[in-house]
Amino acid sequence: MSKRQRRRVTDLGTLKAFGHPLRLRLYGALKVAPGRTATASQLAEEVDEAVSLVSYHLRKLAEHGLIEEAPQAQRGDGRERWWTPAQETLSFHTEDFEDTPEKAAALTAVTRTLHEQQTDLFEVWLGNRSAWSPKWRSAADNSDFLARLNPAELASLTEELHAVVRKYEEQAKAAEEAGETEGRENVLLYMRSFPFRSL
Repeated sequence: MSKRQRRRVTDLGTLKAFGHPLRLRLYGALKVAPGRTATASQLAEEVDEAVSLVSYHLRKLAEHGLIEEAPQAQRGDGRERWWTPAQETLSFHTEDFEDTPEKAAALTAVTRTLHEQQTDLFEVWLGNRSAWSPKWRSAADNSDFLARLNPAELASLTEELHAVVRKYEEQAKAAEEAGETEGRENVLLYMRSFPFRSL
């Protein structure tokens, strides 16, 4: 199967399959693994769970096309299955899950779990910040902004921000393919935007 650049998840079954907390961790670990490939054993060590449990959850992700077996060229010695994400990015849109209370509740649950895991990763950064070089500490950011927008303006802002991030992703990928790997690290960028009326 050829890897898709982006996948928009629209069905409840896939959303629920992805939204299991351990599966979210496994998918995240797979995305940052060397070459974006790993075995169940490697992932089990990463998430500190039994290999049999990890294998079960990897199969569930594969059933919904979220991960797939890695191409032969990316595999190791072939004694164990190697997995890779089936797409570069996943997206979930509110309008795809608004038609029933069950779908809306599932999307909220998955979003909450993602938020909790993102918060955990940020706490790790805060706890280990002093171990990083001054350049990395200076480059990292934790900002918030407030603007009075209408829905169309917010949608346009989101689209422009996504385009900027994609530009840097593509530049970094091209640089790495050209052998420019020195000084590169995984970088997480979270963007949340939503209306509110009072704090």
